[in-house]
Amino acid sequence: MNSPDAIALLKSDHREAEALFEQYEKLKESGSPQEKMEIAKKVCGALLIHMEIEEKLFYPRVRAKIGDDDLMNEALVEHNGAKDLIKELGELKADDPMFDAKIKVLSEEIKHHVKEEEGEMFPKASSSGLDLKQLGDELFAAKNQMMEKHGLTPKAA
Repeated sequence: MNSPDAIALLKSDHREAEALFEQYEKLKESGSPQEKMEIAKKVCGALLIHMEIEEKLFYPRVRAKIGDDDLMNEALVEHNGAKDLIKELGELKADDPMFDAKIKVLSEEIKHHVKEEEGEMFPKASSSGLDLKQLGDELFAAKNQMMEKHGLTPKAA
């Protein structure tokens, strides 16, 4: 398989989420509730899949290699906070006054989380001796499997 290494794949997911949050921000004032809901669904779906592959495959391997339980535990707590917000968003309509606020807070939480992953966790994972190419193949396969399960188009390698 010719998929990216684990860190490149996860960073690509981060950029995708950031782009979707930016799209939402541009639509916030002028977009219809349907347009806003469409972007919210895309970003929330992408985040849920991303968090699941991190939690099931990436985090356990990194934790075993880097010996920084605080960093890994914080990442999981941040994921749980994001999942709670996503669940709350799923219970709202896009024209609800709280919808924009929840998307904004989710965006800020994800931005903080990404900064910690890319600034601390990924460098530690890179120098840990983990086979990031092999792990990237596993992440890629798991991500595509989940996308198919949810009726989304899988990514090409």
